[in-house]
Amino acid sequence: MNPFKEMPKTEKITYANWSSLAPKPYDKNTTGPYTKTRVILMNGTEFEANWFLHQLNRHCTNNDIRRAAAGVRRQEQQQQKRIAALKPIDETILETTIGYEQLAVDLTAEMAMKEPNPFVKEQLDFALLEDFDHLYRYANLLDMEEGVHAERLVGAYTEITPGRPTVSEHRHPDDDVRRYINNWQDQLITRLHTAIITAAEQQTMNYYMNIGSFYHSDLGRKLYSEIAMIEEQHVTGYGSLMDPSSTWLECWVMHEFTECYLYYSVCADESDPNIKKIWMQHFEEELTHLKIASDLLCKYEGREWNQLFPIADFPSLIKLKSNKEYIRKVMNDVRLTGHKEMTVNINDIPDGAKYFSYQRQVNGSISKVASHNVIDKYIKKNGQDYRFEDKPSAESTLRCRTEDNTVLGREKGK
Repeated sequence: MNPFKEMPKTEKITYANWSSLAPKPYDKNTTGPYTKTRVILMNGTEFEANWFLHQLNRHCTNNDIRRAAAGVRRQEQQQQKRIAALKPIDETILETTIGYEQLAVDLTAEMAMKEPNPFVKEQLDFALLEDFDHLYRYANLLDMEEGVHAERLVGAYTEITPGRPTVSEHRHPDDDVRRYINNWQDQLITRLHTAIITAAEQQTMNYYMNIGSFYHSDLGRKLYSEIAMIEEQHVTGYGSLMDPSSTWLECWVMHEFTECYLYYSVCADESDPNIKKIWMQHFEEELTHLKIASDLLCKYEGREWNQLFPIADFPSLIKLKSNKEYIRKVMNDVRLTGHKEMTVNINDIPDGAKYFSYQRQVNGSISKVASHNVIDKYIKKNGQDYRFEDKPSAESTLRCRTEDNTVLGREKGK
């Protein structure tokens, strides 16, 4: 599938009425977990589309381009509203959060397994273990405060067990900035992966930034605040991978291409027939957006789409699925931390590294760290933590269920 060669149903944008922006929500009790995560993924994709086009509007002096962007952006906004309406009213903040973290885990694993650029794969694997731990922390809070077992929500596709402890993830900002890729040297799949994961993690960051203060307990509010800061670090790391030398119009074409690829992927993967129709409708609308953006690139920069995409056929599609064995393999890297542009074993960074001083400043006493307190409180109440595992953790130091590990990947020699 080459979306540039597909004929859009119309080259003019048409706008939806209010009724079409209010589709029937999914049933939280019967809908599969990957349908829920696809909804989260595409909601984040549409947020990124709108955010980017607003930024273009603020950095462009050509009002013809700004008007074209405004027209596309209005339909992107309508797409986002339609997707957001799929979430049912009776799904709690924390139940939705489990979907966010399952998406982060399985989407990252899906892309890491296919990523040809070793530096991008390294960043995917690195952040994967952190999102994996976030799922575990939120799952313990969910059972403790709402009496819901997260294994029912993830459909047994994703294990719920500690990863790199969240307390170990707090790094100095210098150590989350990575080297950027080169669009002209890296494969199309690498460009897509960096665009997709940046948007997905940005959506998670924004959700936690905004929804955390609405949570009903003080401990939960503090956990959202802490993990939102880690998501900020992830967005910094992933965003810094993207090629900053691209022009605004090149970026716009890449955004639309990415949306076409994602809608085509989720449509092929979707099991819910009503939601599948929405994915196909949006894919067809994105073909029009791609045509508008590529025509503007040709008009104002004198460049054809095939100069940006020598190979424009979609690579293998994104398919959300269980990745338990791959994640267990990546657990070998649980002691890694960030050090400047690299990820390195905690034992190999200098004693005077900024990581350690930042940890002292931010965390201070472990008793003040919400991600630890959630597990500590759960253990005191129930005798052991909440987990959903096929077998004991691949990391032996994380197998104890009566004490939260707060030193792994944080202190040398642990």
